Amino acid sequence: MNDKLIFEQGPIRPPNEAQSLLLRFTRNCPWNQCLFCPVYKGKKFSLRTVDEIKEDIQTARDIANEIKALSWRLGFSGEVNDQVISHIFNQPDYSDQYRSVALWMYYGTGACFLQDADNLIMKTDDLVEALKFLREKFPEITRVTTYSRSRTVARKSVESLKRIKEAGLDRIHIGLETGYDPLLKFMKKGVTAAQHIEAGRKVIEAGLELSEYVMPGLGGQEWWREHAIETAKVLNQINPHFIRLRSLRVPPRVPLYEKLKSGEFTMQTDDMLAEEIKLFIENLEGITSYVTSDHIMNLLEEVTGKLPEDKEKMLDVIRRYQELPEEDRLIYRVGRRGGAYRSTEDLKRDPVTYQKIKNLVQEIQSEKGPEGVDQFITELVDRYI
Repeated sequence: MNDKLIFEQGPIRPPNEAQSLLLRFTRNCPWNQCLFCPVYKGKKFSLRTVDEIKEDIQTARDIANEIKALSWRLGFSGEVNDQVISHIFNQPDYSDQYRSVALWMYYGTGACFLQDADNLIMKTDDLVEALKFLREKFPEITRVTTYSRSRTVARKSVESLKRIKEAGLDRIHIGLETGYDPLLKFMKKGVTAAQHIEAGRKVIEAGLELSEYVMPGLGGQEWWREHAIETAKVLNQINPHFIRLRSLRVPPRVPLYEKLKSGEFTMQTDDMLAEEIKLFIENLEGITSYVTSDHIMNLLEEVTGKLPEDKEKMLDVIRRYQELPEEDRLIYRVGRRGGAYRSTEDLKRDPVTYQKIKNLVQEIQSEKGPEGVDQFITELVDRYI
């Protein structure tokens, strides 16, 4: 075992990249001013050299080769199974990166996610060279994905994006967040709705998959309607492959928290948020995107499906929540954020859990009043940020 085998990894990745190989192409975020974002604050952006990136890719390859060799020594013919993983995780000398590669091999997703926030800010030639090297060293990789910003992508030509695609990038995740220009400005997103549209269309024209993130709640109680409608309008002009919902949370460490405290910004309640998402889904027209709500921060995980055929199904999920008695909505909210519920149907399936959560809610209400339950829910959700 070589415990010196380490390479750089960044702080975050999308939830759907949990089982991907994580490799860092740039450090932190070149913009880093968004009021709602808790990541990268106080950290300086820097480009990594192609040689540094290649060295990390080679290190990851060396680790993968070592793990296969370990599997053979343990009698498992190169397979990374439960026993191999157990061996690696029970030995204190293995690095976090070593364990990360081992888990990637164990899951067998073939997916690779490139960190950090905006890798398309790299010169096209440099990114192409790094991607080709990655594909050469890891022929088993089936999908390579990265984050980028609309403003950055809009500055790339379609020809450059096609070169990047041919070199090995498959999918780009972009934080659209909102399509409402006054809100984009208020949140210091550093991009306009028109730039969002231009970037999204370029990505699709280049043949890359596009995943756009939308942030329900970002408009607060003042702009929720404009946020929902204008964001849908922007997406209708892009038709991305994926629309991913990530509801706003405002823990004390994000800059938006100061505006929350001063009264400049007022959060949507969960019930308001359900109405906002309903309005958003209603206004998605003429596109074939797959909508997904795959994060514990989202109240209604089942707001998921392919447009246009699943639109009514998604709206029905929201209506079912809205039609629940007030007490059941409260029990569901606590159960959802505590990880007990994934659907409003779960309320009926498990009477024991339902009663436990009901007792908990009543206990909090008796001790801290009605606002105590909301505070409890907030603390539960903010753990996931």
